[in-house]
Amino acid sequence: MIYLSNKKGFLGTDNISNKKENVVVVPFGLEKTVSYGGGTSKGPKEIIKASHQVELFDEDLNKEPYKHIGIKTLKPFPIKKNITDALKQIENINKALLDKKKFPLVLGGEHSLTAGAIKPFIKKFGKICLLHFDAHADLRNSYNGNKFSHASAIRRCLDNSNVSLISFGIRNISSSEIPFMKKNKKRIKIYWAKDKSKWNLNEFKKIIKNKKVYLTFDVDGLDLSIMPATGTPEPGGLFWNETMNIIKTAAKFSQIVGADVNELSPIKGFDSYNFLAAKLVYKIISYSFEFKKAK
Repeated sequence: MIYLSNKKGFLGTDNISNKKENVVVVPFGLEKTVSYGGGTSKGPKEIIKASHQVELFDEDLNKEPYKHIGIKTLKPFPIKKNITDALKQIENINKALLDKKKFPLVLGGEHSLTAGAIKPFIKKFGKICLLHFDAHADLRNSYNGNKFSHASAIRRCLDNSNVSLISFGIRNISSSEIPFMKKNKKRIKIYWAKDKSKWNLNEFKKIIKNKKVYLTFDVDGLDLSIMPATGTPEPGGLFWNETMNIIKTAAKFSQIVGADVNELSPIKGFDSYNFLAAKLVYKIISYSFEFKKAK
């Protein structure tokens, strides 16, 4: 695997930082099944570029987390043209990283990548809890005739009986998804956006406690007022501080073993949305590693 230099990679840190990498950022600008706004292929490049402006000091953790973690970024590479080949490609990359005991952080790209990205985690850890941030349930069996559509991303993950699901921010679901959700209610927990004021994070702590967690974050889970740069934006979503609280809680009570951040469709001239995604990635990494030793 070929890494970018520290200066060109995620966060753009100085090359004199020689901390051995524990996290590997994987740019994977998959764009095969988008059904409204396009542009996800450009997401990883713009997130990495914007990350060079992210402050390295974390005011919550009172340190520069990257110095204690070690973060490297894979050099961008061609993505397979066929969707099933592309999913196999990201599966193989994550497997190779897990075999080296690294924490893969995939930058999408459309959400369909998660079905491939999560497979090596299931094989390694057995049971995986999928912590899912999204506006959409993504539980359709297929969409526009494609079972690997971004609208079926979570359904494909749940094809494996060892995967359970906790979703936050859902506010768009089709009638065809309801029967599957009800049939699998023992392993699906949805925190609906409409009920945000009633969310019980103490309940969330109990559900997620001591689980191996793969975190998948579709940026349209955020409210469109702070994240319009996505293909299928929805009003009524998550805001920054409440999102950080959920991720921090998960990191404290479970073990986050890998993650992806997907569905950024950059808007030319509006770099603030790319910056938000970059800071989100840094926070996911920082919280995931901060509480590891406490367990």
